[in-house]
Amino acid sequence: MKLVSEHSENPSVLDRFGFDDFEIGLLCVARHFLNSFADPESQSWQQAYSTAIERWGELKGLTAAHYLHKVLKATLRCRSEGLAFNDPLCLEQRAHITVDELNLLQMLQHMRRDNTPAARDAVDRLTDGSRDAHVIQAGLSLASRFPNGLDSQDQVRKRPPLTVVK
Repeated sequence: MKLVSEHSENPSVLDRFGFDDFEIGLLCVARHFLNSFADPESQSWQQAYSTAIERWGELKGLTAAHYLHKVLKATLRCRSEGLAFNDPLCLEQRAHITVDELNLLQMLQHMRRDNTPAARDAVDRLTDGSRDAHVIQAGLSLASRFPNGLDSQDQVRKRPPLTVVK
């Protein structure tokens, strides 16, 4: 897996794409994970989990980071060139987004809103047309756990409580 850190000559500003706060938060966490894949010695995965916990609390943060890691891992397996990403620690690059980061966030954005045709197109762009089942499954798992419009009081989509049946 080869990952490329890219600071685009003509970067796109995040605000143009209608991402919600959760999706923008995922971008920061994703960049730390991608940095860790590109340079395992950096152990940036620790920063990814810490950032997620700081942003959403322990339960939601760890869960979101875990599911996002699965999406990234599946995506990297089906891409020969890796993903271009901006440095998560660079203040200049923080508000900018690479094409690969955009495709990742748009895929998750559309999956979270149950917009299948747009999600399918985003998966095609993200996976270079392979429409990999593992990427789709990982993305849908994250989307089902954190759908758009979750009440701010909800940490994660709650499972029904266990009850004792006599």
